[in-house]
Amino acid sequence: MLESYKAKSGTLIPVWRVEIQTRPDDARRLLDAIMEVYPLEYGRYRRNATVSGVGAETNQPEENSTTTNHIEGFTAGGSQTYPMVQLFISTERDAAVLEKVMDAVINAHQYEEPVIYVRDEWASRAEYNPKNNNPNRWWNDSRGLPQQVPFGFEIK
Repeated sequence: MLESYKAKSGTLIPVWRVEIQTRPDDARRLLDAIMEVYPLEYGRYRRNATVSGVGAETNQPEENSTTTNHIEGFTAGGSQTYPMVQLFISTERDAAVLEKVMDAVINAHQYEEPVIYVRDEWASRAEYNPKNNNPNRWWNDSRGLPQQVPFGFEIK
């Protein structure tokens, strides 16, 4: 059904949405690694990604896990909690593309078993017109673009 969706405002295209949990200070490095194999295009823009605000991830490492092997004195089954962000990207639904992106992420990720979700989704593509006179567009609205924020997070 969505394959034939067409509104005056644009269309929908099939994508895979990839959600990656990572340390806040590694999000940029992972994005750089992905960009080496895939441009992360969204319309006429590249390097499109979303990084969530800082949250927390928690787990309980089992015996013979990397944690119990590398952190002296850590007891298997003990809980640990660390800061985490989610990096969201999308790719075309092409297995070869996804394989390259997943290899880039897993090779660049700090964890041996990164938490990554891949979902079938649909992404909008607008009827592109950079000279559109719609009063809600940033170039026609007195507010302009929002102030940029620094990329990356530091946890103290």
